[in-house]
Amino acid sequence: MSRYVQHCNGINRRDFLRVGAVGLLGIELSLPALLERQARAASPAGQQRDVSVIWIFLKGGMSTIDTFDLKPDAPSDIRGEFKSIPTRIPGVHVSEHLPKIAGQMDKLSLVRSFGHRNADHGPADHYMLTGYHPIAGFNPNLKPNNQYPSFGSVIGHKLGARSSVPPYVCLPILHASAGSAFLGPSAVPFVIESDPGAPSFSVPDLAPPMALEASRLAARRELLGQVDRYQRRAEVKANSAARSVSVFSQKAFDLMTSPEAKKAFDIAQEPEKLRDEYGRHTLGQSCLMARRLVEAGVRCVMVDHSNWDTHYDNFTILKSQLLPKFDAAIATLFRDLADRGRLDSTLVILSGEFGRTPRINKDAGRDHWSKCFTLAIGGGGIQGGRAVGTSDAWAQEPADNPYGPEDLAATLYHLLGIDPKAELRTPEGRPIALSSGGRIIRELV
Repeated sequence: MSRYVQHCNGINRRDFLRVGAVGLLGIELSLPALLERQARAASPAGQQRDVSVIWIFLKGGMSTIDTFDLKPDAPSDIRGEFKSIPTRIPGVHVSEHLPKIAGQMDKLSLVRSFGHRNADHGPADHYMLTGYHPIAGFNPNLKPNNQYPSFGSVIGHKLGARSSVPPYVCLPILHASAGSAFLGPSAVPFVIESDPGAPSFSVPDLAPPMALEASRLAARRELLGQVDRYQRRAEVKANSAARSVSVFSQKAFDLMTSPEAKKAFDIAQEPEKLRDEYGRHTLGQSCLMARRLVEAGVRCVMVDHSNWDTHYDNFTILKSQLLPKFDAAIATLFRDLADRGRLDSTLVILSGEFGRTPRINKDAGRDHWSKCFTLAIGGGGIQGGRAVGTSDAWAQEPADNPYGPEDLAATLYHLLGIDPKAELRTPEGRPIALSSGGRIIRELV
């Protein structure tokens, strides 16, 4: 097996923490509980802008010096093998292995002076996905490992669900730092633990348990109703939270049988030609699924794509495996959103936890580098076609306008119409600002 398969820290892909037992409907209680908690969290959106978020998280750390911020005048052990090509935007160049993205460059912008202070996978993941650097006691091996809630959990908590689909969805797995932290079960994401690129793709929690026929499933529903009636008679004075379990079991049933939900998750409804353009692989079909989900009302979709941890054979892996798929999937996503009139209402973020070292190592790879890398972002109110900030001659440090995760948090919430200075409360009552002193990246908006 290639040494490229796993991250250098060896963390397993199976991150989703299941809860509860199997109920009368034959469903794990995670789904009814999830719906219950979302309902508790939901609140009127007020004046918030109706913007959804698609976050493509490039797990392991994309080499942005080889993709979005090439240094053609640097020494060979810095600049690497790739050449730069012009994009639709005069003066903005990207890698020769991103020709399709170059053609869509008017729809997204680059923040080339982005960076932070942690080059370890787990803490850096947490920093990028929450806007908060982890404090002492952080354990990257816990699943989930959030000390602070992820952006998706905050969005779901603050804005609630738009329809019968969940407000926050992760695919094809749950990243360890994509959880709800002190927001608790009310803000956990709905996880599609299945690869949309697989021919046999399905969403397990939306399928009737044990492949029951509709008549048998309806019979179980009737039985549940009978049991509920007896329970209501016997437990009139029972705790209200306990009594609500049956209500949210019903909601789980409704989600399983909801035409809206089934349509949103049925990627096979897409034209074959469009599926081919996105790419018949995990990233391509995950991006297509993300577009379908935001159209159906999901507020935040996180696509966790691995593995960009190119310590070895960086250039071979990028040009033969990662970049052709990335180029097709991302360019098609932006074009598709624009064609469908949804780009202005869908914020797309492209980033890993950090970038790669400017200097190439002895194994023709690049190692972890968090001090300076490029964030790509577009749609949702972002001005496309811009290159914000610059890195120095070797992409080691920001040369001007340094930005970091706190600033991304402030910008993200601002674009969704949420006050970045608003506060959350921990169970102990401690106030936590949504953005830890971040500033809105005004050049983008």
